[in-house]
Amino acid sequence: MKINFVALLAGIIFGLGLALSQMIDPNKVLNFLDVTGNWDPSLAFVMMGALAVTMLSFRFILKRSAPLLDSSFHVSRQTIIDRPLLLGATLFGIGWGMSGYCPGPAVASLGLFSVEAIVMVIAIYAGFFSQRWIANK
Repeated sequence: MKINFVALLAGIIFGLGLALSQMIDPNKVLNFLDVTGNWDPSLAFVMMGALAVTMLSFRFILKRSAPLLDSSFHVSRQTIIDRPLLLGATLFGIGWGMSGYCPGPAVASLGLFSVEAIVMVIAIYAGFFSQRWIANK
């Protein structure tokens, strides 16, 4: 129960951060990606802030033997850049560039009852299930 409450609280804080930084606005994101047109660099500062916090905190967090509320860290051990990784990253980038949503902001935008966000979340889950189906073949 405690771990679920902490996960819910972390999700709420993450969603509030996405809303505050306007990353749930697909037009803001698309303007950030439009470097030859109406470019809006403000999301670069959001990303740099998130990266700085991550780089600083992970140095200390990953020195622990386990997280506070779990028995071990769940970190990918994959170190090889292979074809599935490149294909997935390409599809992710195309979807992000076309819609202005990546998974976190798309889920956060569900609270705004945005039809585009609903379609995006459905597409994300279709991708999850398609990948699993292809991987199992």
